[in-house]
Amino acid sequence: MPGLDGNKMSKSYGNAITMREDPATVTKKVRAMPTDPARVRRTDPGSPEKCPVWQLHQVYSDDNTREWVKQGCTSAGIGCLDCKQPVIEGVLKEQQPMFERAEKYLSNPQLVKEIVEEGNAKAEKIARATMCDVRAAMGLGY
Repeated sequence: MPGLDGNKMSKSYGNAITMREDPATVTKKVRAMPTDPARVRRTDPGSPEKCPVWQLHQVYSDDNTREWVKQGCTSAGIGCLDCKQPVIEGVLKEQQPMFERAEKYLSNPQLVKEIVEEGNAKAEKIARATMCDVRAAMGLGY
């Protein structure tokens, strides 16, 4: 997955969009992405293949949008911010189900504690049985 700078997306590189990042931050990050260095001015034609935003279009945009971007960029018919808007919308659309699933837990922290406690109890039961087997196999009768 390409990052905001065109390199591999990674939190350690500081070029990532996290799964539940708020929409304002996603918008700010995508709008700040570097674009085709040949497009110094809005009227300069560009080459989508040289633009990191194009890599995200490959992931988040449909064929019609990619064609619109390609045509608009190479003819200087659209600006870089125009080009970035469909990517922003695609990222936000992909994140929406994650926000919806997380809301149940964010609105009820006690539910998260109960799930963790239940998991701990199951793990402890399995660990005790495993340790009994280990002690028996080693001949330790305590």
